[in-house]
This record gives sequence, C-alpha cells and structure tokens, in this order.
Amino acid sequence: MAEPLQRRIAQTIPNKDPAKPATTKIDAGFKVIGTVAELEKNGYLQTKEVAVLRNPSNPQKLIAVNPKCTHQGCDVKWVTGEKRYTCPCHSSNFEANGDVINGPATKPLAAYPAKIVGTQVLVKIVAPPSVDPNQKTPSGRGRRN
Repeated sequence: MAEPLQRRIAQTIPNKDPAKPATTKIDAGFKVIGTVAELEKNGYLQTKEVAVLRNPSNPQKLIAVNPKCTHQGCDVKWVTGEKRYTCPCHSSNFEANGDVINGPATKPLAAYPAKIVGTQVLVKIVAPPSVDPNQKTPSGRGRRN
C-alpha cells in the first residue's frame, strides 16, 4: 500500500523553525518569556511582567527586571544605544540590572532570576513591587550609590 503523500512530505522536509520552542521541562516557578532567537534578533524581550536582556558586562548571563517604573508605575523602555531603561512618564533612568541612575524614582526595578533552557528564555517572576502613586519627586537628582 502506498504511503500517504502528507507523511512522505513531512519526512523529506524537516521542521527547522528556530522560533518554535523546543520541548523541555520547565523548572517550577519559571515561565517561558520568548525564544533565544527573538532575544538575539531584538536585543531584549519585554512583556507587561518582565524585561529580559543579556548582561552588557557578561553576555553569557541574562538580566530580568520588572519593567514598571518604581516612581509611578509607567512601563520603562530599553534604550539599546545608551544601555539603560528610561521611563517615558517622568524621565527616570535605570541601569540594565534595574539600579536607579537618576530619578524621580528612588527604588531600583525588581530583579528576577532568568536563564536559557534549550531555545527558550525562562524567568521566575515573583510578586511585583508596590508602586506609590503619591510618591513625591525628590528635590535632588543624581546617580544612586
């Protein structure tokens, strides 16, 4: 009996889609954020819950932070050329690891454990930090030590 055409085609054309995640076991508490291919293409991955990028000082490691500004909760954006996160609402700036460069934010972005497993980027997201919508802008601006 002849083999079905669809089965023969599937055997001759392998699926080489790098964006399709590999089947791997995910450790408890970790969540798939995207693929390594997406991370490499865009330079970072960002959702409402987390922003992930390669550590500028050590590209073998990942850095994951909560993308909500600790001043009033606006979504920060990664500025690749300046290697920092910027808040579009009140111009707070944060290092890649979430540390405050300048305010009005006074608290760093929350950091999360992140890793690569197979072709997937995984992050363990913990409870988000609270944001004080009534936080006053500090009178002085400057780099946090």
